Amino acid sequence: MTQATARLTPADTKTRILDAAEALFIDGGFDSLSMRQITTSAGVNLAAVNYHFGSKDALIEAVLGRQLDPLNDARNALLSTFESQLGGSMTCEHVLIAMFLPAVRASRSGAPGAERFLHFLGRAYTDPSPVVRSFIDTHYLETLARFFFAFQKTLPELDRQDLGFRLNFAMGALAGILAGGNTQRLMREFTQGQGDSEALLLSRLIALMVAALKAPLPGPQDTSHFDAIVSLPGVADAATPRRN
Repeated sequence: MTQATARLTPADTKTRILDAAEALFIDGGFDSLSMRQITTSAGVNLAAVNYHFGSKDALIEAVLGRQLDPLNDARNALLSTFESQLGGSMTCEHVLIAMFLPAVRASRSGAPGAERFLHFLGRAYTDPSPVVRSFIDTHYLETLARFFFAFQKTLPELDRQDLGFRLNFAMGALAGILAGGNTQRLMREFTQGQGDSEALLLSRLIALMVAALKAPLPGPQDTSHFDAIVSLPGVADAATPRRN
Protein backbone atom coordinates (compact mmCIF):
# COMPACT_ATOMS: atom_id res chain seq x y z
CA MET A 1 0.00 0.00 0.00
CA THR A 2 1.42 3.41 -0.95
CA GLN A 3 1.81 6.34 1.44
CA ALA A 4 -0.91 8.24 -0.45
CA THR A 5 -3.29 5.30 -0.17
CA ALA A 6 -2.57 4.97 3.54
CA ARG A 7 -3.84 8.52 4.10
CA LEU A 8 -7.22 7.79 2.54
CA THR A 9 -10.24 8.04 4.83
CA PRO A 10 -12.67 5.09 4.92
CA ALA A 11 -15.10 7.10 2.79
CA ASP A 12 -12.35 7.81 0.22
CA THR A 13 -11.40 4.15 0.11
CA LYS A 14 -15.00 3.05 -0.38
CA THR A 15 -15.46 5.52 -3.22
CA ARG A 16 -12.26 4.38 -4.94
CA ILE A 17 -13.40 0.77 -4.75
CA LEU A 18 -16.82 1.66 -6.18
CA ASP A 19 -15.28 3.75 -8.96
CA ALA A 20 -12.86 0.97 -9.91
CA ALA A 21 -15.51 -1.74 -9.84
CA GLU A 22 -17.90 0.41 -11.90
CA ALA A 23 -15.31 1.08 -14.61
CA LEU A 24 -14.40 -2.59 -14.82
CA PHE A 25 -18.08 -3.57 -14.90
CA ILE A 26 -18.76 -1.17 -17.77
CA ASP A 27 -15.85 -2.56 -19.75
CA GLY A 28 -16.45 -6.27 -19.27
CA GLY A 29 -19.55 -7.07 -17.22
CA PHE A 30 -19.97 -8.77 -13.88
CA ASP A 31 -18.62 -12.22 -14.74
CA SER A 32 -15.30 -10.80 -15.95
CA LEU A 33 -14.74 -8.92 -12.71
CA SER A 34 -12.19 -10.28 -10.27
CA MET A 35 -11.26 -9.05 -6.84
CA ARG A 36 -7.65 -8.80 -7.98
CA GLN A 37 -8.62 -6.46 -10.82
CA ILE A 38 -10.66 -4.33 -8.45
CA THR A 39 -7.98 -4.02 -5.77
CA THR A 40 -5.29 -3.27 -8.36
CA SER A 41 -7.38 -0.61 -10.07
CA ALA A 42 -8.48 0.98 -6.79
CA GLY A 43 -5.02 0.78 -5.22
CA VAL A 44 -6.31 -0.99 -2.11
CA ASN A 45 -5.90 -4.42 -0.58
CA LEU A 46 -8.45 -7.22 -0.44
CA ALA A 47 -9.12 -6.59 3.24
CA ALA A 48 -10.42 -3.11 2.40
CA VAL A 49 -12.88 -4.51 -0.15
CA ASN A 50 -14.07 -7.16 2.29
CA TYR A 51 -14.39 -4.60 5.09
CA HIS A 52 -16.59 -2.24 3.08
CA PHE A 53 -18.61 -4.75 1.03
CA GLY A 54 -18.01 -8.30 2.21
CA SER A 55 -18.30 -9.97 -1.19
CA LYS A 56 -18.15 -9.40 -4.93
CA ASP A 57 -21.95 -9.75 -5.14
CA ALA A 58 -22.50 -7.08 -2.49
CA LEU A 59 -19.98 -4.81 -4.20
CA ILE A 60 -21.72 -4.96 -7.59
CA GLU A 61 -25.07 -4.32 -5.91
CA ALA A 62 -23.56 -1.19 -4.33
CA VAL A 63 -22.22 -0.14 -7.74
CA LEU A 64 -25.64 -0.58 -9.33
CA GLY A 65 -27.50 1.12 -6.51
CA ARG A 66 -25.21 4.12 -6.47
CA GLN A 67 -26.23 4.96 -10.04
CA LEU A 68 -29.69 3.45 -10.39
CA ASP A 69 -31.24 4.59 -7.09
CA PRO A 70 -31.08 8.34 -7.89
CA LEU A 71 -31.99 7.65 -11.53
CA ASN A 72 -35.15 5.81 -10.59
CA ASP A 73 -36.03 8.37 -7.93
CA ALA A 74 -35.92 11.03 -10.65
CA ARG A 75 -37.96 8.86 -13.02
CA ASN A 76 -40.66 8.34 -10.41
CA ALA A 77 -40.73 12.05 -9.53
CA LEU A 78 -41.12 13.05 -13.18
CA LEU A 79 -43.85 10.48 -13.76
CA SER A 80 -45.68 11.79 -10.68
CA THR A 81 -45.45 15.31 -12.08
CA PHE A 82 -46.99 14.24 -15.39
CA GLU A 83 -49.73 12.26 -13.64
CA SER A 84 -50.69 15.15 -11.35
CA GLN A 85 -50.65 17.76 -14.11
CA LEU A 86 -52.15 15.75 -16.98
CA GLY A 87 -54.30 13.06 -15.41
CA GLY A 88 -56.12 11.08 -18.07
CA SER A 89 -54.58 13.10 -20.91
CA MET A 90 -51.11 11.69 -20.26
CA THR A 91 -49.73 9.82 -23.29
CA CYS A 92 -47.12 7.12 -23.73
CA GLU A 93 -44.76 9.87 -24.94
CA HIS A 94 -44.94 11.40 -21.45
CA VAL A 95 -44.18 8.02 -19.88
CA LEU A 96 -41.18 7.57 -22.17
CA ILE A 97 -39.92 11.06 -21.34
CA ALA A 98 -40.20 10.24 -17.63
CA MET A 99 -38.12 7.15 -18.31
CA PHE A 100 -35.46 8.69 -20.56
CA LEU A 101 -35.05 12.36 -19.61
CA PRO A 102 -33.38 11.71 -16.22
CA ALA A 103 -30.85 9.41 -17.92
CA VAL A 104 -30.11 11.99 -20.62
CA ARG A 105 -29.71 14.70 -17.96
CA ALA A 106 -27.35 12.51 -15.94
CA SER A 107 -25.21 11.77 -19.00
CA ARG A 108 -24.91 15.49 -19.80
CA SER A 109 -24.46 16.75 -16.24
CA GLY A 110 -20.69 17.14 -16.33
CA ALA A 111 -20.40 15.16 -13.11
CA PRO A 112 -17.51 12.68 -12.76
CA GLY A 113 -18.23 9.70 -14.98
CA ALA A 114 -21.22 11.37 -16.66
CA GLU A 115 -19.86 10.69 -20.14
CA ARG A 116 -20.02 6.94 -19.44
CA PHE A 117 -23.40 6.95 -17.71
CA LEU A 118 -25.42 5.72 -20.70
CA HIS A 119 -22.82 3.02 -21.34
CA PHE A 120 -23.23 1.98 -17.71
CA LEU A 121 -27.01 1.77 -18.13
CA GLY A 122 -26.67 -0.34 -21.24
CA ARG A 123 -24.34 -2.72 -19.45
CA ALA A 124 -26.53 -2.89 -16.34
CA TYR A 125 -29.69 -3.73 -18.28
CA THR A 126 -28.08 -6.29 -20.58
CA ASP A 127 -25.62 -8.06 -18.28
CA PRO A 128 -26.72 -11.70 -18.08
CA SER A 129 -25.38 -12.36 -14.59
CA PRO A 130 -28.06 -13.68 -12.21
CA VAL A 131 -26.65 -11.38 -9.53
CA VAL A 132 -27.24 -8.28 -11.67
CA ARG A 133 -30.60 -9.45 -13.01
CA SER A 134 -31.89 -10.39 -9.56
CA PHE A 135 -30.85 -7.06 -8.04
CA ILE A 136 -32.54 -4.98 -10.76
CA ASP A 137 -35.67 -7.13 -10.90
CA THR A 138 -36.20 -7.09 -7.14
CA HIS A 139 -34.75 -3.77 -5.99
CA TYR A 140 -36.62 -1.79 -8.64
CA LEU A 141 -39.72 -3.94 -8.85
CA GLU A 142 -41.99 -1.14 -7.64
CA THR A 143 -40.65 1.30 -10.24
CA LEU A 144 -40.90 -1.28 -13.02
CA ALA A 145 -44.49 -2.07 -12.05
CA ARG A 146 -45.42 1.59 -11.83
CA PHE A 147 -44.12 2.38 -15.31
CA PHE A 148 -45.73 -0.74 -16.77
CA PHE A 149 -49.07 0.35 -15.31
CA ALA A 150 -48.56 3.84 -16.79
CA PHE A 151 -47.94 2.29 -20.20
CA GLN A 152 -51.07 0.17 -19.80
CA LYS A 153 -53.16 3.27 -19.11
CA THR A 154 -51.75 5.17 -22.08
CA LEU A 155 -51.83 2.21 -24.49
CA PRO A 156 -55.15 0.53 -23.61
CA GLU A 157 -55.38 -1.11 -27.02
CA LEU A 158 -52.54 -3.47 -26.10
CA ASP A 159 -53.17 -6.45 -23.87
CA ARG A 160 -50.72 -7.12 -21.04
CA GLN A 161 -48.78 -9.82 -22.87
CA ASP A 162 -48.42 -7.82 -26.07
CA LEU A 163 -47.35 -4.70 -24.16
CA GLY A 164 -44.77 -6.67 -22.19
CA PHE A 165 -43.32 -8.15 -25.38
CA ARG A 166 -43.09 -4.77 -27.09
CA LEU A 167 -41.49 -3.07 -24.10
CA ASN A 168 -38.96 -5.86 -23.66
CA PHE A 169 -38.10 -5.72 -27.35
CA ALA A 170 -37.79 -1.93 -27.57
CA MET A 171 -35.96 -1.40 -24.28
CA GLY A 172 -33.74 -4.42 -24.84
CA ALA A 173 -32.70 -3.14 -28.26
CA LEU A 174 -31.85 0.28 -26.82
CA ALA A 175 -29.91 -1.20 -23.90
CA GLY A 176 -27.96 -3.43 -26.29
CA ILE A 177 -26.93 -0.41 -28.36
CA LEU A 178 -25.85 1.54 -25.28
CA ALA A 179 -23.90 -1.44 -23.96
CA GLY A 180 -21.74 -1.30 -27.09
CA GLY A 181 -20.05 1.82 -25.76
CA ASN A 182 -18.99 5.15 -27.29
CA THR A 183 -22.37 6.64 -26.49
CA GLN A 184 -21.21 10.19 -27.20
CA ARG A 185 -20.49 9.30 -30.81
CA LEU A 186 -23.75 7.39 -30.94
CA MET A 187 -25.70 10.42 -29.76
CA ARG A 188 -24.01 12.63 -32.37
CA GLU A 189 -24.86 10.19 -35.13
CA PHE A 190 -28.38 9.78 -33.82
CA THR A 191 -29.09 13.49 -34.22
CA GLN A 192 -27.35 13.49 -37.64
CA GLY A 193 -25.53 16.75 -37.07
CA GLN A 194 -28.70 18.73 -36.40
CA GLY A 195 -27.69 19.76 -32.89
CA ASP A 196 -27.60 18.03 -29.54
CA SER A 197 -30.51 19.57 -27.65
CA GLU A 198 -32.45 17.41 -25.23
CA ALA A 199 -35.64 17.97 -27.18
CA LEU A 200 -34.11 16.78 -30.46
CA LEU A 201 -32.51 13.74 -28.87
CA LEU A 202 -35.70 12.78 -27.03
CA SER A 203 -37.90 13.37 -30.07
CA ARG A 204 -35.85 11.00 -32.23
CA LEU A 205 -35.49 8.35 -29.55
CA ILE A 206 -39.13 8.44 -28.50
CA ALA A 207 -40.37 8.41 -32.10
CA LEU A 208 -38.67 5.05 -32.56
CA MET A 209 -40.00 3.72 -29.26
CA VAL A 210 -43.56 4.84 -29.99
CA ALA A 211 -43.39 3.17 -33.39
CA ALA A 212 -42.36 -0.09 -31.75
CA LEU A 213 -45.11 0.19 -29.15
CA LYS A 214 -47.91 1.13 -31.54
CA ALA A 215 -47.05 -0.68 -34.78
CA PRO A 216 -49.71 -3.22 -35.81
CA LEU A 217 -48.34 -6.75 -35.74
CA PRO A 218 -49.36 -9.05 -38.62
CA GLY A 219 -51.23 -12.23 -37.87
CA PRO A 220 -50.86 -15.60 -39.66
CA GLN A 221 -53.30 -14.38 -42.30
CA ASP A 222 -51.17 -11.33 -43.11
CA THR A 223 -47.96 -12.99 -44.28
CA SER A 224 -48.67 -13.36 -48.01
CA HIS A 225 -46.22 -10.60 -48.98
CA PHE A 226 -43.38 -12.27 -47.07
CA ASP A 227 -44.39 -15.72 -48.25
CA ALA A 228 -43.97 -14.45 -51.81
CA ILE A 229 -40.50 -13.05 -51.04
CA VAL A 230 -39.11 -16.17 -49.38
CA SER A 231 -40.59 -18.29 -52.16
CA LEU A 232 -38.66 -16.54 -54.93
CA PRO A 233 -36.37 -18.86 -56.93
CA GLY A 234 -33.01 -19.34 -55.26
CA VAL A 235 -33.91 -17.63 -51.98
CA ALA A 236 -34.16 -20.80 -49.92
CA ASP A 237 -30.79 -22.04 -51.18
CA ALA A 238 -29.01 -18.68 -50.81
CA ALA A 239 -30.34 -18.10 -47.31
CA THR A 240 -29.18 -21.42 -45.90
CA PRO A 241 -25.80 -21.10 -44.11
CA ARG A 242 -23.25 -23.74 -45.06
CA ARG A 243 -20.29 -24.80 -43.01
CA ASN A 244 -17.03 -25.65 -44.73
